[in-house]
Amino acid sequence: MPDEGALIAGLKARDPAALAALFERYADKIYRLAVSMLHDEQQADGVVQETFLALIEQAGKFEGRSSIGTWLYRVGYNECLMRLRRARPEDIELDAAEPEALPAHFVDWGAVPEAIITGAEAAQQMEQAVARLKPELRAVFTLRDIEELSTAETAQILGISEAAVKVRLHRARLALRERLAAYFEERVRV
Repeated sequence: MPDEGALIAGLKARDPAALAALFERYADKIYRLAVSMLHDEQQADGVVQETFLALIEQAGKFEGRSSIGTWLYRVGYNECLMRLRRARPEDIELDAAEPEALPAHFVDWGAVPEAIITGAEAAQQMEQAVARLKPELRAVFTLRDIEELSTAETAQILGISEAAVKVRLHRARLALRERLAAYFEERVRV
């Protein structure tokens, strides 16, 4: 695949091959982020479509201050937020601080057999737990732990500081650990 600079130059020249290469490289990633945030595959398809339409419309204005991937994630993330706000504006409280509580369940994670942790049922439990995270925590968790982006890239995509990314990721992991602890505690006792 061509390097990013060549793809951007091709995109600015309206080369369909450059758009196709960028779509191939980033569409699935943006789709996963959108599904994670919206819980709706049709809406996620719409987010991908809107993201790449924005790329086509704005290609000539792309300054290269960030990578094209970071820019695409940012556009996709903003589209997700707009859709969430339109769907249920009263439920969206971005950046609302959650008090950290002591866990209700304590699990010795080392005592949980690997077969249980890596099983299909555990994966389903994990997906459900991620789906119940607040959108701002779910976005950080998806970008950092699923898409494996750096803290700096995640901060740039979400328009927040690196410290805020770290705090949100910590809160997301704590919430997931708490939600999954009861499930795994039950499996260890059996």
